[in-house]
Amino acid sequence: MRYYLLIVIAAILLVGGGCGRVVQTGLDRVERYGSLFGGKRIGIISNHTGRDGRGRFIADRLGGMPEVKVVALFGPEHGFEGVAQDGVKITDQAQSGFGAPIYSLYGQNRKPTSEMLAGIDLLVFDIQDVGARFYTYTWTMALAMEAAAEAGIDFVVLDRPNPINGVAVEGTILQREFATFVGLYPIATRHGMTIGELAGMFNGEGWLKNGVRAKLTVIPMRHYRRGLWYDQTGLAFIPPSPNMTSLAVATVYPGTCLLEGTNLSEGRGTPWPFLQFGAPWVDGAALAEALNGKKLPGIVFEPVTFTPTLSKFSGEVCHGARIRIIDRDRIDTTRTGLAIIQAAYQLYPESFEWRVSHFDRLCGTDRIRTGIIAGESVEAMAKEIQTGLEAFKAIRRKYLIYPGGG
Repeated sequence: MRYYLLIVIAAILLVGGGCGRVVQTGLDRVERYGSLFGGKRIGIISNHTGRDGRGRFIADRLGGMPEVKVVALFGPEHGFEGVAQDGVKITDQAQSGFGAPIYSLYGQNRKPTSEMLAGIDLLVFDIQDVGARFYTYTWTMALAMEAAAEAGIDFVVLDRPNPINGVAVEGTILQREFATFVGLYPIATRHGMTIGELAGMFNGEGWLKNGVRAKLTVIPMRHYRRGLWYDQTGLAFIPPSPNMTSLAVATVYPGTCLLEGTNLSEGRGTPWPFLQFGAPWVDGAALAEALNGKKLPGIVFEPVTFTPTLSKFSGEVCHGARIRIIDRDRIDTTRTGLAIIQAAYQLYPESFEWRVSHFDRLCGTDRIRTGIIAGESVEAMAKEIQTGLEAFKAIRRKYLIYPGGG
């Protein structure tokens, strides 16, 4: 935890004061809701991102409030300290430096059990999301809401910004038959909502199992507007997971995460995960040229050679392309992801492979994969996707908390 605290303090000093009104997260405003916490035995679902604007950790912040006792901590994928790689199962810790056990929600259990919740009056969720449906922190929250509702425990979400802004909405809508822990409910790939707004939607639409509804309170942010990117909030960016290393990575992630469902490396274990991609059998110059020929908005592609240290082709030299962001407000992450996969599929038909079930789970449908195989254009698929977004946007509007478009 000390490493992350140093990151936070350094970032706060760099962000500094001259950025206008700094956004206050829900954690920064908990004292205004003292009656909600006072006299309660609290369980906290968080990780290394659960820090206020001064770098204070949530367990210390809430534990220091009058008549509040923190009795249990819960960690998501990547662990309570956020250092485990994707997919690595995390075990419980009976003892921790916070005087409470840390239960893993990415190991034997992904939903808090009745034993874990014994003696807890209030569950608090405070984790920085990245704005993409397949990021699992969202679904940790959903399952915890469900468990709280079943146990009759109040549930509080301390809201945080959508780092890639709360205006843009893109991608496919998840179909129920493809629901997994990388997408449980029918939301867009890039949903344009904060974690608190998502909680309100999950609860309000009755999407929790058996239609249960949590006794939900969202502590909203102050000074937040939907159109803000994270670097415009005045807050320090803490990498939410080991390969979500920067805001630039988060910007393209809703599109390039789809590469996980293929045998292309998405650059894990390099300085530019999800910004660069390739394989030993790719001609980087040819791939970059083909992608630049599509004239995708807001980005250009440059040939690159890299050696992943994790996941696919670990330790092998890969050739491919790297995304250079020119205008992040113009990027269409859906078209970008589809174009990359379609180009690789067409250029390297003998080497390219689908990881079929995972690709379809990420997309929330098999329509994208079958469309690419059938030779449909990216433009045609993107147009069809846009039509499907309208129903989601109508639902979404009911749960938006903050001004500024969207």
